[in-house]
Amino acid sequence: MAAGAKLTDMEILAHLPALPGWTLAAGKLHKTFTFGDFVEAWGFMSAVALVAESMGHHPEWSNVWNRVTVDLTTHDAGGISARDFDLAARMNALAGTHA
Repeated sequence: MAAGAKLTDMEILAHLPALPGWTLAAGKLHKTFTFGDFVEAWGFMSAVALVAESMGHHPEWSNVWNRVTVDLTTHDAGGISARDFDLAARMNALAGTHA
């Protein structure tokens, strides 16, 4: 599976169970992380920003107090790619018990 190539629906559904808490929404990988407070949520976003930048792959996300809502897609591929699954797994790891 090429990192930047768009995955088929079957490939996406096969890989999704490996990502606890992630779903498909509007053709994107989707998850809302909930933290104890705003500082924890912001700390998570800061950590993810460093990882995402190193990957050259950036999430669509928003933050409201203790929640960070994320949507992942690879725009260059025109859909979900292996890069999205990689970033989602890294986000789950960074979130720890909040994943």
